[in-house]
Amino acid sequence: MTDETRGLKAIKWIEKYCRVPEGKHFGDPLVLAPFMREDLIAIYDNPHGTRRAILSRGRKNAKTTESALLTLLHLCGPMYVRNGQIFSAAQGLEQAAILFKLACKIIRLSPVLQSSLDIRESKKEIFCPALGTLYRALSAETSTAYGLSPVLVIHDELGQVRGPTDELYEALETATAAQENPLSVVISTQARTDNDLLSILIDDALEGHDRRTIIRLHTADKELDPFSDEAMRAANPAFDVFMNADEVRSMAADAKRMSGRENDFRNLVLNQRVDASTPFVSTSQWRACGDPPAPLEQCAEVYGGLDLSSVKDLTALVFIGKIDGRWQVEPHFWLPGEGLADKSRLDRTPFDTWAREGYLHTTPNKTVDYDFVVDRLMEFFDRYKIKKIAFDRWNFAQFKPYLIRAGMSEDMIKQKFIEFGQGFRSMSPALAQLERAVTNGRLAHGNHPVLQMCSSNSTVTTDPAGNRKLVKKRYYGRIDGMVALAMAIGVTSAAAEPERKFTFAVLG
Repeated sequence: MTDETRGLKAIKWIEKYCRVPEGKHFGDPLVLAPFMREDLIAIYDNPHGTRRAILSRGRKNAKTTESALLTLLHLCGPMYVRNGQIFSAAQGLEQAAILFKLACKIIRLSPVLQSSLDIRESKKEIFCPALGTLYRALSAETSTAYGLSPVLVIHDELGQVRGPTDELYEALETATAAQENPLSVVISTQARTDNDLLSILIDDALEGHDRRTIIRLHTADKELDPFSDEAMRAANPAFDVFMNADEVRSMAADAKRMSGRENDFRNLVLNQRVDASTPFVSTSQWRACGDPPAPLEQCAEVYGGLDLSSVKDLTALVFIGKIDGRWQVEPHFWLPGEGLADKSRLDRTPFDTWAREGYLHTTPNKTVDYDFVVDRLMEFFDRYKIKKIAFDRWNFAQFKPYLIRAGMSEDMIKQKFIEFGQGFRSMSPALAQLERAVTNGRLAHGNHPVLQMCSSNSTVTTDPAGNRKLVKKRYYGRIDGMVALAMAIGVTSAAAEPERKFTFAVLG
C-alpha cells in the first residue's frame, strides 16, 4: 500500500482530533473544505519542499481557522519538530489574540489535545510538555522579535501592512537560519496597493522565481462584474460551502448602491487590490462609460486639456467633442522611450506593454521631446475643429517656443490656448462637470488603458469651503490623464463664459 503523503497525514490528523470551534456546527468533527485540503497538500507535498506559502482569499473563508490548525499541526501533530518554536504574527494585539483564542477553543473541544497541551492565557502561549514545542502569538506592538528561532511562522493578515517593509515580518523571516526546514505561511486578504509588502510577495510568487514558494490566490478578475456571483465565487472558495451567500450578495448590493462602499467590498470580499481611499469616480461608473468614442472629425467643436508634467514623466493630451449629448474622449500620452522598462517595473505599471500596443507614444532619449508632442498637436489642428486647449502653466513657457517653431503664430496661440489653474477654484467646477458626465453616462472613453490607470489613481482633496481638486492616491500613481480630461471639460465653460477671468486667464 502506498505511504500517505505529508499533506494527507495533516488532513487525516486534523479531521481525527479537531472539532469545529464556533458557528452553526460547533463541536462537530471538523471536516476540511476541499479548498483547505488543497492548501495543505500544496504546502506539505511540494516536491521541492516549501519555504513560504501564501494563501490569499476574501474575508470569512476560514483563514483564521486554517491558521490555528496549522499551528496545532506543528505543536503536537505530525509536523512537529522537537523543541520547535512556532509564532503567529499580526499587526495588532486584537488580531493576534483572535488566532490564539481560536486555537484554544479547538484544544478545549478535544480531550486528546487538551491533555497534551498547556494553555498560558496571560502570555498568549501554548506549550506541549512531551515534545517541548511552544507556540506564541506576537503582534507589531511586541517589544522585540529578535533572538527567536522559529520552525513555523504564520503571518496573519499581512495585507494590513502599508508599504513595502515591516519590522516584525523582517525580524521573524531572518530568525530561521538555525532551522533545517523552516516554514512561513502568509494567510491574508490582499493588500490595498501594488507597493505594499504582501503585494510584492504575491507578485514575486506568481513570477515563479522560487519553486519552494507556493501561492494559492483566490481573487475576482477586475474584468468581471464585481457584483456578480461569478466574481464572488472567484474570491471566496467557501461561497458554496459554508459562507452565507445571501449575506455576501447583500454586501454586493450595498456596494453597488453606495459607491463609497465599493472599494472596501472589492478589497475585503473580492480580494482585489483596491485602495480604500475614496476615488473620484468608482471603477464601475468609469467602466460603464467605456463605449468606443466616435471620431472627433464628426464634432462641430473640439476641446483639449494638456498636462505637460515634467520632461521625464507622463505628458497627457486629451481631446473631447460632443455628439448627441455625449462627450467623445480621445487621449494621447507620451513618455521617454529610454528606460521605459525600468519605469514600468518601478511604477508597477505596464508602460512598456502599452507602448507596444500603441496606447502610449514614446520619444527618444531620457526626456519627453516636445517636438514630438507638437508635431502630433499640429496634425490634430489640421484634422479637428479645435476651439480651445486648456493648459497648466507648469512647463508651458518651455513648450511655447516649440509651437512657434512649428509654425503657430503668437495670435493663434493666444486664441487657441487658455491657462487653466490647478487649484481648488478652477478645478472644482471642472470636476463637478466631469463627475456629472460620468455618473449620467455622458462620456465615451473606449476603456483606454492609460486613461483607465489615471482614473483608478485619482482621488480628491477638499478645502474648507468644499471645493475639490484631484490628487493621486499613492506616491507613484499617475493621474495626468484625468487632470487633462478635467481641464478639457472645464475649458468648455471657459470658452462659453470668457468673462470668468477670476478662474481662467488667456495666455498673453
